[in-house]
Amino acid sequence: MLDTTSYSRGAALVIGGSGGLGRAVCQSLAGEWDGIFFTYNTNHQAAEALSAELSAVCEVSCASLDVRDAENIQHVVSQAVERFGKLGCVVFASGAPIEQPFVSQIEQSDWDWVFDIELSGFTRLVKAIIPVFRNQGGGSLVSIVSFAPYHFPPGDALSAVPKAGIEVLCRAIAKEEGRYGIRANSVAPGIINAGLGDVFQEKLFTPEIWESQRKRVPLRVFGEADDIAEAVCFLASSRAKYITGQTLIVDGGLSL
Repeated sequence: MLDTTSYSRGAALVIGGSGGLGRAVCQSLAGEWDGIFFTYNTNHQAAEALSAELSAVCEVSCASLDVRDAENIQHVVSQAVERFGKLGCVVFASGAPIEQPFVSQIEQSDWDWVFDIELSGFTRLVKAIIPVFRNQGGGSLVSIVSFAPYHFPPGDALSAVPKAGIEVLCRAIAKEEGRYGIRANSVAPGIINAGLGDVFQEKLFTPEIWESQRKRVPLRVFGEADDIAEAVCFLASSRAKYITGQTLIVDGGLSL
């Protein structure tokens, strides 16, 4: 019988670990895994601060990463394996800093840029990590996507379309790689007080619009970064050993 719990320990690799959601993910994972290897794009100061915080809980390493560079991704994965030996889970929390234009306002260059960072960034990671997971007898891959395919908000196409592609690719990985003990799942955040959610609330709409949005959420509150991190932490762990190819929507019921 396939031992699906064999990767319940080891290290966690978090791509995009210094951002609002990624930071919370690292903090949650640190209490459950033997080590954390996270990447950041350009904010070295934030990465150093997070490293110092996590080091009180577990072994930690970090590296700068441009997800548009396949060689850079391969190098980081190799670094993580060399540092910790075994990668029990990999989390893709990277995303492009975007606004919310309508489809008619999006230029092709905008599509190309976001796809290169998000969907193509994820495919590059998948190419690098599947051989590692196969070699060690399994692993858990978790991507942070969007609730938009389930309740589309106007102006969200630039973010939702590439993330929908990531979600579908996770299902394909679950179907094709399950025989090797590899699981792949996604977490779909709703409106969250972190990351792009903070940016949108500060810059895009009036407080009155956000208040009307809050009232549309059945729980009447927006989510926090920890809500997403806990969902990621669960799917990454052996507690979810019989869950694969699924998307956990964390939106306070907004998509209902």
